[in-house]
Formats: sequence, C-alpha cells, structure tokens
Amino acid sequence: MKKNIGIWIDTKQAVIIKLLNDTHSVKVIESNIETRERIDGESKKYGRFGGQFMTYEKNKLNRKIEQTNQYVKNLLKEVENCDSVVLFGPSKMKTIFEKELKSNMQLANKLIGVSNSKLLTENQMVAWVKDFYKEIKI
Repeated sequence: MKKNIGIWIDTKQAVIIKLLNDTHSVKVIESNIETRERIDGESKKYGRFGGQFMTYEKNKLNRKIEQTNQYVKNLLKEVENCDSVVLFGPSKMKTIFEKELKSNMQLANKLIGVSNSKLLTENQMVAWVKDFYKEIKI
C-alpha cells in the first residue's frame, strides 16, 4: 500500500494529487506570492531629503523570497509522509521546490521525477499522475 504523490506546481498554486491504491484525492494549496504588488507611496523614486534616492526593489525582492520560502515549507509538510513524489508544471517554481527536496536528507530519495507541463485541468492532472506511476510501476 504505497502512497504516491504528484504535484502540479506553479507560482500561484500547487495541486497535490495523492494516489493510494486505486483512489485519489486532490488538494489545492495557494501560494500567496504577490507577483504584482504596489505599496502606497512608492510612486516617487526620490525622497524628501534632497538628492537621496530611494528604491523599493530590495524590499519587494525580500518580501517575494519570504513568501516563496513559506510556500515551499507548506508543500514540504504535504510530502513528508509519502513514498514517492513527482513534480510537474510550467514555471520555475518546480525547480525551486526540487532543490529544496534534494537538500532535505529525509525527502531527497522520495523525488522520482520532474517534468515540464502546460496548464492542465484537474482531471488531466490526475490522469497524468496515474499514467506516470503506471509507466514506472511503483
């Protein structure tokens, strides 16, 4: 009785498909990563302090990195008690999550595949994961 997981991952959300025997369950985790945000008062690129210039790029980058780290932590909690994981999706988020999985000693051997994929419906995602595990016979 193996618990196999397929994760379609994107910057906006992750769809986790858990296969247990012949049944499957689907769970969606939102990322809460703000890709286009506007902070009040950032329209001017200069301050009221004479010739000093202020940029908000570092603040935005730090906020995005922190949100990404929180997203990855939430996904790692889902992967902890499974036998194998396959990642697929259109964005670079899958490679970020892959690096995090490989750096975790307990979860590194659970990752069995990473694949590129386009935007799929939920039923197509479930079929993709089932076909993947049928091909490798785990």
